[in-house]
Amino acid sequence: MSPIRRKTIRGLTEGDRFVVSRQFTEEDMLAFADLTRDYNPIHFEKRFAQVKDFEGRICHGLLVGSILTEIGGQIGWLASEMNFRFNRPVYFGDTIECTFTITEINAYNRARAEVIYRNQDGAIVLEADLAGILPGSREREVLEEMVAQGDPTNKLR
Repeated sequence: MSPIRRKTIRGLTEGDRFVVSRQFTEEDMLAFADLTRDYNPIHFEKRFAQVKDFEGRICHGLLVGSILTEIGGQIGWLASEMNFRFNRPVYFGDTIECTFTITEINAYNRARAEVIYRNQDGAIVLEADLAGILPGSREREVLEEMVAQGDPTNKLR
């Protein structure tokens, strides 16, 4: 079972922190471009990227930002707000570590979180602030039942 999902079933609290990491390939970028129709030449053409003072083609910012949805999906976080700050480019093959920290939870399960993305050199490449709704007791019961049944819809176990 996903450790994030296990923690969610027990109950989330302010200060809970989750970390995942990923590398993005050119194939990931191509699939994302086709899905979003974002064909900015900065992702496809080295000459264009170099004119913009990048070392080479870069990953889509929202593709990198999407790492947080792995954590949010395991939690069952229902997002209502996402604010991103893109600090540095991410190149194909970079290893990006995403740290998701719950900073606030109110009595209605509305929550806030901060997310920091670092590359393999420890440089912050992206930051995000989120708002959303956490699963309440009834949703956590359903998650627990799902897990007891093998969590069939969850490919991250």
